Parts: sequence; structure tokens; C-alpha cells
Amino acid sequence: MIFLKEIYLDNSATTAVCPEAAQKALQMMTEIYGNPSSLHTMGFLAQKEMDTARERIAGMLGAEKEEIIFTSGGTESNNMAVFGAAGALKRRGKKIVTTAIEHSSVLAAAQELEKQGFEVICLLPDEKGCIRREELAAAIDRNTVLVSMMAVNNETGAVQPIEAVRKIIDRAGSPALFHVDGVQAFGKMPLKPRKIGIDLLSISAHKIHAPKGAGALYLRKGVRILPLHYGGEQEKRLRPGTEPIASLCAMGEAVRVLPDFQEELAYMKELHTRCREQLQKLENVVINSPDDCLPYILNFSAVGIRSETMLHALAQKGIYVSSGSACAKGQKSHVLSAMGLPQERIDSAVRVSFSRYNTRKDIDIFCEELANAHKTLARSR
Repeated sequence: MIFLKEIYLDNSATTAVCPEAAQKALQMMTEIYGNPSSLHTMGFLAQKEMDTARERIAGMLGAEKEEIIFTSGGTESNNMAVFGAAGALKRRGKKIVTTAIEHSSVLAAAQELEKQGFEVICLLPDEKGCIRREELAAAIDRNTVLVSMMAVNNETGAVQPIEAVRKIIDRAGSPALFHVDGVQAFGKMPLKPRKIGIDLLSISAHKIHAPKGAGALYLRKGVRILPLHYGGEQEKRLRPGTEPIASLCAMGEAVRVLPDFQEELAYMKELHTRCREQLQKLENVVINSPDDCLPYILNFSAVGIRSETMLHALAQKGIYVSSGSACAKGQKSHVLSAMGLPQERIDSAVRVSFSRYNTRKDIDIFCEELANAHKTLARSR
């Protein structure tokens, strides 16, 4: 049996853990394994390592370490922000403004709040997958207590106008807190919450080559939210329970070794353009991502071939891509539906997502095998 080199192009779902993060996790599990709340040397050393991780994440955001609340990942961070902000401000208004293209951890939380009596506005994107500034301005008013919008869409890579939101909130005289799901943006583009006027920002470790099970919520100093859980003093009582120090410190190490933004972005643009240009030469392939998307993500449709069928065909060649958000577990893309794309394009959508471990050769092989699979599958229909 011939084993092909695996080509992993599903980095928006999760990433390979970098060697530095893996080594840090091992060190924390085998050498500095104390409970950071314990009042002895081993506990003190664990706390010191965790403080270092917190400082590194804060430094990447231009924040203070006290503004970083550790969580189990992006989903918990999003839930903590949405439920916590709505609960804290419900006496000042019952309106929440979000978008129809958010991650399910935001949309499901908003739906639950709607059941509890909140008015939820889900803004639709334009045909490029971007939210219109004028619609944000029309939706946000004095009764709005929360605006939640992702920085980069996880399926199309469309960059959202988060820099416009704070001015709109202030102009409306709204008490709203501004939450940004920064899971697909953190470590890939400059993201400074203070400068943009963000109150809450969610990040996840396993999108930046750190282990799963760790994340953080930036909580601007002076902002109050209600906790989801109770039972301990950890993380300012917002996330009680013994911290998973191995994963958290590995996240800090992954942040430390992140490449220079501009150099990495230039390489991603090269891979993205190489892939896009080859795909555009193929018959019945349509690009769904906008031209100005974050180049880590490229969404397209191989029209006529169902997504799952194409994914399995490519997987047999050792090539791994996705049909959209991994959390959707194969369900139809609510993002592409919100963009108003035809059903045949939604049914055949494929997402490729790049990392620094991908090569130009990976792109060439992927495009070649995609073309071969498309011809074979089209003939077999």
C-alpha cells in the first residue's frame, strides 16, 4: 500500500499543535503540574507560568493582563460574553444586535435570550458576505444593550466592519457593550480592542497551533458582566474551577512564536492567490469568498458535486478540507444561505483554509486532485 503525504487544508477548523506549544504542555503536565491556587512552591510556579501566558496574550491585544479571562475555548468565551453582557444590562434595554453569519455559539445564545424576552436583530450580509454599515446604524438604538459581530467569518473569510461599530453605538446614545468573536482573526491580523472600542473579545487556542480546550475572553477594564458558573475564586469568579494550566500555558507559548503579521500575511496571500487562480480555471467552479477576504480562508463551490462527496473523494487522496464550520457537523451553511447564494452552490461548497505549515506544492496537488475528482464524480452521476 502506498501512503500519500497528507495535505491538511482545514486550519479554520483546527490546527496542528506547534512543537513549542506541545513541549510547553508536556512540561506543565510533568514538571510544573501544581494547582495554581495552591499555597506552596509547586502552586506558585504554576501560577507564575500562567501569568506569563496571560501577559503574552494581553500583549498581542495591546491589553492589560488583568483584562484576560481564561476559558475553555471560543464557544465558552462567546457564551460568557453574550449571556454575561445581556444579563448585566437587561435593566437598561432588551435589544441585541448581531448578524446572520455568526458562529453557532453566538447565534444559539442569542436565540436563547430571545426566548427569555430579548429582542434579537440578525443582520443579513451583502452578496460578498459583509455586513453593511448603514444597516448597523439603523439597527442600533438606545434600547440596544449588546452588539455582537465576528471580525472574520469562519466560512468565507469575509472581514467585517468592526471598526465602525463603536462610533455607531456612541452616536446612537446606546448603553450597548460591543462583543467581537475574534477566533478567526487573532494571531492573523492586528486586533487591538482598545483602539477599536471593543468591550469583549473571544479567542481560541486551537486556531493558532495550540492545544484544544483553551481560550480567553478579553474583558475591558471597568466592564461588568454576569458569570455563567459559580463555585470558585478563579478568573475573577467569572470562570471558576481549576485552570487547565497545560493547555493555557501552551496557548501562551503558541502566541510567543507567532510569525510576524506582515510576513505571514504575505505568504498566506501567495497561497490564497495561487489556489484561487487555479480554481478559476476549472469548469463549474465558482468562488464564494470575496476578493478582499482574509487570505487564510477560501470558499468555493464545485457545482454539481455535493460537498460531502467531494470531501470524501479528496480524503481518499490524503487531502483534508471542509464544507464549512466544523461545529455544524455537515449541516447546510447558514452563512452561504444568508448571502443569498443559489442552493446548488451551497450544496457543493468547499472551504480550504491555510496555515504556515502549508506549501505551494500542497496547493498545486490539491487543485490537481480536485480537478480529477470533479471529472470522475461528474461522469459517475
